[in-house]
Amino acid sequence: MINKIKPLLSNYKIIALIFLLLAVAASIQSLLSENKIYQESGLVYNRYNNYTIFEKAFHHLIDGKDLYAHYPEEHFDLYKYSPSFAAFFGIFAIFPDWIGLNLWNLFNTFILLISIYYLPKVSLYQKGLILIFLLIELITSIQNAQSNALIAGLIILAFGLLEKDKYLLATFLIIFSVFIKLFGIVGLVLFIYYPKKWRVVIYSALWSILFLAMPLIFIGFDHYDFLLSSYWKMLSNDHSISYGYSVMGMMNTWFDIEINKLFIVIIGVLIFLIPLLRFREYSNYTFRFLTLSSILIWVVIFNHKAESPTFIIAIAGASLWFVTCKKSRINIILFVSALVLTSLSPTDIFPIYLREKVIIPYTLKVVPCILIWLKIIYDMIVMQTDKIEIEFGTIS
Repeated sequence: MINKIKPLLSNYKIIALIFLLLAVAASIQSLLSENKIYQESGLVYNRYNNYTIFEKAFHHLIDGKDLYAHYPEEHFDLYKYSPSFAAFFGIFAIFPDWIGLNLWNLFNTFILLISIYYLPKVSLYQKGLILIFLLIELITSIQNAQSNALIAGLIILAFGLLEKDKYLLATFLIIFSVFIKLFGIVGLVLFIYYPKKWRVVIYSALWSILFLAMPLIFIGFDHYDFLLSSYWKMLSNDHSISYGYSVMGMMNTWFDIEINKLFIVIIGVLIFLIPLLRFREYSNYTFRFLTLSSILIWVVIFNHKAESPTFIIAIAGASLWFVTCKKSRINIILFVSALVLTSLSPTDIFPIYLREKVIIPYTLKVVPCILIWLKIIYDMIVMQTDKIEIEFGTIS
């Protein structure tokens, strides 16, 4: 059985075609589906509401409006991204929805595909496995027209570029991710492993200036200053009203206590940084690869706004780790639990009763990702990474 599946998973053309066709299919499904009532007031919105939020943000930008005000007549929920992302989204917003939505979902899918296939020292078979493990999460993300597949792809691709000393493009991708969602800033940690840090600093500064200046193509300085203030106000208010599928959300639902989110994040940062004290391991590819996996999971499990479509980022980190790690009993149990509780639980495959009475109330979706992240941290601290690399390098 494995011998029959292995050539298929090793064929990047077939895998890429499947993923791109699914992106188009998900877009068509969203476009053709009946509208959905999001509020008790009876307001009705389309099934690709997130795309509409992004598209309208661009038009609000060029019309000189407040990006972060409520526009219930246009879409449900607020725009929660930077003014720069609104300017960037003009690439898609200039088209009618049936074209723009397809292009947006294809763009997300394409960047994710490229990022996985660009990874060094990972066989085509391993890359195919990683992508298959991501398939359900990708469908969840693009059905919601979200940017999470793009975020995952940008960080993973930046890692691959750094491994090949392509600092200019790598810094562009990380800074781009930051200007989409602020948690992309954690990806900057990758830069500590590579030489010529002065280039990283200069390139990052230049790209930051470029992205900061992007909205000025459409608006003046005064309105831009207003938008930045409004953006900060929105983020501050948004931080106080949600726990999400996160460490904080799990602690709140399990123990019914109010959680100081900042305190939990600080603890998470400290735990994340502990393995990085092993300076001698910086030259070890496996150690750097595990750091990439850790970053991808960390930005989700410590994100108070993490929702179901966000988990493609965490499952990407978990899949990178599992496909290349030693297949011990504990590793297999952890990863299978992530596939079941994290990836499958929001789907129709999963029993509705268990989802509504157990998975959602107890925030179980995030638990396997937390445990996998802790296992990665453990491996980075106490395991002999050269032994992990032997396993990493021999899987075909």
